Amino acid sequence: MQTDSARIAVGVAGATGYAGVELVQILARHPGARLRVAMASGDGVRPPAPRLARRWDEPVVGLSVERLAADTRAVFLALPETVAAEIAPQLLARDVRVFDLSGAFRLRDADARRRWYPATDDDTARQAVYGLTEAARDALRQARLVSCPGCYPTAALIALRPLVTAGLLTGDIIVDAKSGISGAGKAPSDRTHFSECHGSVAAYGVFAHRHAVEIEQEVERRVTFVPHLVPLDRGILETIYVTLEAGVDAAAVRRAFEEAYRDSPFVRLTGDQLPEIKHVAHTNFCDVGWRHEPDGRRMVIVSCLDNLLKGAAGQAVQNFNVAFGLDERAGLD
Repeated sequence: MQTDSARIAVGVAGATGYAGVELVQILARHPGARLRVAMASGDGVRPPAPRLARRWDEPVVGLSVERLAADTRAVFLALPETVAAEIAPQLLARDVRVFDLSGAFRLRDADARRRWYPATDDDTARQAVYGLTEAARDALRQARLVSCPGCYPTAALIALRPLVTAGLLTGDIIVDAKSGISGAGKAPSDRTHFSECHGSVAAYGVFAHRHAVEIEQEVERRVTFVPHLVPLDRGILETIYVTLEAGVDAAAVRRAFEEAYRDSPFVRLTGDQLPEIKHVAHTNFCDVGWRHEPDGRRMVIVSCLDNLLKGAAGQAVQNFNVAFGLDERAGLD
């Protein structure tokens, strides 16, 4: 544990949402960070979540850019994208490093960004580093604004990037994704009402989900992405269908995964033992398994993570660790 003066002063904005509470819990006991302030997404003071008792007993105060800039070197934004788009430029102008969990700065194409995140300023968006930690370590070290990937794209990209980078895939990609209810956020809705989701599974956002654009941006090919809401509180499982180039065998697939993640502490390769949500819940791990069609070119990949940790707060802290030269695992083991 570093001395208090050596630890990096941080703040959390949006500390009452699901991801925000996870951030406070991690940062309050992080050996290299000193949590200076936890803020709501609007005005007013409120008590911290009960689960934070004896970890963080300070009140959650109203949102204040001035206080964040005065008290911190780094801020985590767990805010609606419209609010993040407004305050991130103000923090950057005050020399505060920003780790944004919203989607405000994820898309590099200006036209796509205007469609999905119209409040985002183009000049600020051009400064953003897309923070898929395993693919962005070098860029993170100099980044002032880190746009943390969405939960669905994180699971998909960890599964797909090694194969795409190695040139092993051909044709379209299908991502069948299932998420627990917390992935829809804390604000109640008809979709997340207990009596609507209990005992049911529902597809939504077909050909109309912003995460499809995000995945396609990173793999640079067409992706059919269908998310489903399942009656769990947390966790994502994605079943991904791909076609291998002619001549690609099982050894080449395994080699691509192993070379990509040899030095990645939070990616666990399970091979033909397909992972499950319960294996990753409440952790920062993403587990990836796969099965190759015997005597064929089809392959199925299964990727699992906790949507609130590796898909949100945990990945943001992992990015913070890399950006500030800390042990990548700090606060997350």
